[in-house]
Amino acid sequence: MLSVRVIRRSPKLIHNLYIVFVPGFTTHLFSSMSNSPKPKVYVTRRVPQDGLEILRPHCDITQWDSEKPVPRAELIRQVAGKDALFCLLTDKIDAEVLDSAGPQLKCIGTMSVGYDHIDMAECRARNIPVGFTPDVLTNATAELTVGLLLATSRRLIEASKSVRDGGWGTWDPLWMLGHGLEGSTVGIVGLGRIGIAVARRLAPFGVSKFLYSGHNRKEEASEVSAEFTDFDTLLEKSDFVLGCCALTKENQELFNKNAFEKMKSNAIFINTSRGGLVNQDDLFDALKSRQIAAAGLDVTSPEPLPTDSPLLSLENCVVLPHIGSATERARGAMSALTGRNILAYLRGESMPCQIK
Repeated sequence: MLSVRVIRRSPKLIHNLYIVFVPGFTTHLFSSMSNSPKPKVYVTRRVPQDGLEILRPHCDITQWDSEKPVPRAELIRQVAGKDALFCLLTDKIDAEVLDSAGPQLKCIGTMSVGYDHIDMAECRARNIPVGFTPDVLTNATAELTVGLLLATSRRLIEASKSVRDGGWGTWDPLWMLGHGLEGSTVGIVGLGRIGIAVARRLAPFGVSKFLYSGHNRKEEASEVSAEFTDFDTLLEKSDFVLGCCALTKENQELFNKNAFEKMKSNAIFINTSRGGLVNQDDLFDALKSRQIAAAGLDVTSPEPLPTDSPLLSLENCVVLPHIGSATERARGAMSALTGRNILAYLRGESMPCQIK
């Protein structure tokens, strides 16, 4: 008798089939999954259906069905006994959560590019791979970065408010003057996927020069003729300073009093990466004293930013509620990639996007 294993793939279901050849008998097909229990996946929030549709035919899904983050106690209770965890950047995944999940937890998929909410050292020690979602939100975040830069530099929020408040009088050649991009120098701290996408979008505005800083030079910088320089030089020479780097222990509060003191007085600071990159007290002081001209933030620390935050009292500071990836296409793609990461590992395959 000869037994041959065949992998049959279809859009909805994948089975391991065994074709058994027995002399004198009809060929029989046996599915190795027919009697196997489905792996259990816990989803920590209401998410776009794209990822759930990928997982649902093959997994038993338990979900915190709310637009609000799952409470810590509920997360710890529900993760117990699960094979995989589908989480978001608002979920702190640490040793306590991993202990509660138990030794059968095989993998984690986070619907985010950043992963500072996950204790990666603990995951590596337990051999739990973590998938994430780079690339799919690059364009959406780059668009938002440009939009926030324009809103801040051209004082769009302040101008719109003046219309509602009755501050719009006769045309005044000196009223609501902002800073244009034409002929400017734009400094990008972290010329990764999002940084280069932002530069591509800003180039047609007539930017004179792009500077970037980071650990090393980037080949793709040549696309926008960006010059590699050190962080201090970037601060000193840039009219616009964009925070586009990942948050690490080394760059925690990278943008602080010392950094703002080195920037031009007409400089505008934009951060669409992580709130932890900025010392917000120092930023408030720099904006209040007009040490720098303005700032635009899509990320803060904490999130949500308390309504009594001093930053919200400033006309030269625009704060958005972390909507960099908030397009239907981007969020759907993030959910789908999270689902594919989890399902791939549960099948014994490599994740499409795994944190190394």
